[in-house]
Amino acid sequence: MLDARAIVSEAEANVGINDTDMGVRGNLERLIDEITREFPVSPAGEQRIHRNLLRDCTNRLEGLKWVQDYPEIADEPIIAPVFLMGLPRSGTTYCQYLFDRDPRFRLIRTWESMMPSPPPGIDTASAQERRAKWAQMRAPTFEGFDALHLIDADGSDECHAFLEQSFGAAGLNNIYRVPGYFDHILDGLNLVETYRVHKRQLQLLQWKSAAKPWALKYPNHLVAMDAILQVYPDARFVMTHRDPVQTLASIAKMTANLRGLCTAEPSDKQEVGRDMLHFIQRHIDRIMAFDAGPQGSRVVHVDYYALVEHPVREMRTIHAGIGVDTPEEVAASVGAWHAANPKNARGRNDYALAQYGLDDAAVAEQFAAYMRRFAIPRENEGLARIGAAA
Repeated sequence: MLDARAIVSEAEANVGINDTDMGVRGNLERLIDEITREFPVSPAGEQRIHRNLLRDCTNRLEGLKWVQDYPEIADEPIIAPVFLMGLPRSGTTYCQYLFDRDPRFRLIRTWESMMPSPPPGIDTASAQERRAKWAQMRAPTFEGFDALHLIDADGSDECHAFLEQSFGAAGLNNIYRVPGYFDHILDGLNLVETYRVHKRQLQLLQWKSAAKPWALKYPNHLVAMDAILQVYPDARFVMTHRDPVQTLASIAKMTANLRGLCTAEPSDKQEVGRDMLHFIQRHIDRIMAFDAGPQGSRVVHVDYYALVEHPVREMRTIHAGIGVDTPEEVAASVGAWHAANPKNARGRNDYALAQYGLDDAAVAEQFAAYMRRFAIPRENEGLARIGAAA
């Protein structure tokens, strides 16, 4: 049986310190309660979840121990980070990979997100070992995963793992069925503390290394923009926009497959459809509320279809929006990566909203205000612009 107290105690024993992060144990207790009530895990799934939660606690406490031993890490300035976000499945990973063509920015590497300690700048040998180890320890996924999500052994990774360490990652609801906990993340959980843990891991990775502005991708950053500004007052925001009906269908497929890794039976697709409709609606509500608020102008909005059609042109616009130029060598690197990674190069990602008990026209109507506000075309129209098959 999953037990929050036992998991934290095991992590404390692994690292050799007491957990002093405020509120995190309560988050874990509430998450496990929700998993127990709402998610019919298999015995193997329970073991998988236990490993994940223990890893998260251990990674967080290792970071805390480094700061306790070397207090100067907490003084590392994280200057003007760029948060890359958008509805899940709206092209945020594509945008991230284009940012990764620019050596002026620092991105989290895949191996760093899962094994952030010790700091690479103080233990380069360990960093090399962890880079090699990542490919061996990569958790098994599901057939077709590579077509759904770009991921490379030494590529750039998103912030999910760092936010999951304090159990404030909205994507937990895609991995496990925890709709009530997802609402708690938005309505009750202290996201400022979640992003303080996030910042501590960035400081750890940056310590004793050349400081660069961070480009930090996670679609669900958009639900926490107010909290992010409390932790990173000079943060810059870049948000992708794609037909939300399409993103809903895609995240439903991803969620059904991810949840299925922990259950004995395949996920109930109708249930997944209901969960993800609520999930996307709440993301849209946060986008619209922030856009109408006093900080709305801080966001650089990106048309996904334009980004895929003209990545160099759109990256110039994004760079201008965040206050930097676009050197010609960066433009050339962006163009070369785009040419080397055409659509469907890693396999086709086919899905249909009807599989999840949802009606295309009804969902489009539900999301109409958001689509009008950001002039988002339907998927077929957007793909037609870039010469792709619908």
